[in-house]
Amino acid sequence: MTQEETLKAIVKEKYSQIALQDKEYNAASCCGATGCCGGDEVYNIMSDDYTQLEGYNADADLGLGCGIPTAFAQMKEGDTVIDLGSGAGNDAFVARKIVGPTGKVIGIDFSEAMLEKARTNADKVGFNNVEFRLGDIEQMPVAANRADVVLSNCVLNLVPNKPAVFAEILRVLKPGGHFSISDIVLQGELPGKWKEVAELYAGCVSGAIQKEEYLRIIKQTGFANITVQKEKTIVIPDELLQEYLTADEMETYKNGSVKILSITVYAEKPAACCTPGAGCC
Repeated sequence: MTQEETLKAIVKEKYSQIALQDKEYNAASCCGATGCCGGDEVYNIMSDDYTQLEGYNADADLGLGCGIPTAFAQMKEGDTVIDLGSGAGNDAFVARKIVGPTGKVIGIDFSEAMLEKARTNADKVGFNNVEFRLGDIEQMPVAANRADVVLSNCVLNLVPNKPAVFAEILRVLKPGGHFSISDIVLQGELPGKWKEVAELYAGCVSGAIQKEEYLRIIKQTGFANITVQKEKTIVIPDELLQEYLTADEMETYKNGSVKILSITVYAEKPAACCTPGAGCC
């Protein structure tokens, strides 16, 4: 098994476990008076509050995101939307409310446990314009030029081959379509040992790349009008840092220039040429 395959297996295993837990369990830090025991707080310290959004479904919210891409995605009624790493369906259900009965939302996830949870959530409320497909977002089970909008929330940082994912996004978008993606990126060098910790990789931290590199990949893939719609600094609690760093390493990290950022990025697939050979492509 290659390193890339190993990392993907780690992510799949961890998120399949999380699919079997509720949001309260995932969100509860076990670092208290009894001391740190490690756990799932690494997955949710970056999440934003969805509860006031139309279409929100509490059963689908596992607290695993790092932004609210649906708030920035400029979706409209009748759009076809693809949600990458759709999990239990949180963003997909908000999106389906916006695109309405004439629209369509396709969620893609490679965790069977997450898909089962999402499909159960959809069946409970009778949603018929949202579906969830098993698949790898590096090779999406979707035809080319299918989507008006692509969404993703704190997922691409988990994928080792990010250029492959952006190439797939370009393929499945219609000409003139766009994406809005919330993700974790870095400014400065993360302590080396973090990149070796499986929990942090599955928790979105050590799989992140430099912000400049992230935006460069998007540009090199062929997207236009690239815009950072939102940016915020992620603060890692001391209780969690203590599980991975010594006291000296913690001090160096906290006083250094390294930042873990959540960004929401927008970009467009260029529209098709109106006249063959015109050179506008």
